[in-house]
Amino acid sequence: MRKGKYIISPTILWLLFFFLVPLLFVFGYAFMKNGLYGQINYSFTLENSKNVFDPLYIKVFWTTLWMAILTTILTLVIGYPYAYTIRVVSERWQRALLLLITIPFWINFLVRSYALIILLRSKGLINSLLLHLGIIKEPLQLLYNTPSVILGMVYTLLPFMVLPIFVAIEQLDQRKIEAAYDLGASPFKTFVYITLPLTMKGIYAGSVLVFVASFGMYIVSDIMGGSKVALIGNVIQNQFLSARNWPFGSALSLFLVVISIILIGLYYLATRRIGSENGGGK
Repeated sequence: MRKGKYIISPTILWLLFFFLVPLLFVFGYAFMKNGLYGQINYSFTLENSKNVFDPLYIKVFWTTLWMAILTTILTLVIGYPYAYTIRVVSERWQRALLLLITIPFWINFLVRSYALIILLRSKGLINSLLLHLGIIKEPLQLLYNTPSVILGMVYTLLPFMVLPIFVAIEQLDQRKIEAAYDLGASPFKTFVYITLPLTMKGIYAGSVLVFVASFGMYIVSDIMGGSKVALIGNVIQNQFLSARNWPFGSALSLFLVVISIILIGLYYLATRRIGSENGGGK
């Protein structure tokens, strides 16, 4: 037992120092005033918290929220069949498909984002191919809009959905699936009542990873949105770097954390209830 504590102690210390301590600073700054020249005035105020609920920022929050939810749904729709395919194919193809989904981790995030721009720009590969085939007469506007930002987030975050689901599918008790077939269940019913509930933990883990990452995303919207699609992450970035208003940026960050925790908690309760109703709650 003591050995186990020694093993996890570095991880706990790392999280305390690099996550909890900065979060406490953000919490403290959220209730302080901003100085005339961008310095922090260490006097208590609730003005930043009130400004968070300005209609302008609430609109940005709603935009960010629905884009994060849509990104999570799309990665789940794409990622679950892919993860299931990895599980059922031969070992040689399994290694190839796993390698394909992990290769993006080997490449810098910015490089991957700019690679998408090469594909989607007006003179990019996709438009050039469509023009050459005569399908379109002028280049399509595939960049610097909301769909391109969602595409960029789905492409970037897809591995975070696939890998947890694959682990959950890998741990499936095949005897239960075989028993369902022996009792006359169709493949669809077997999937709905056996496979899906038993892999709900993987779905939950992948969804949380994707949702949290997309909810605070700002690089993809900067690069692929061309500053035309403002997410709350962009607003927070601007408050810290451009406007030099750390207290208000901290208040926005704190609100983002609270909303994320509430939504993740509601999603956990919903998935747990669904899993219990389908016999996969335990």
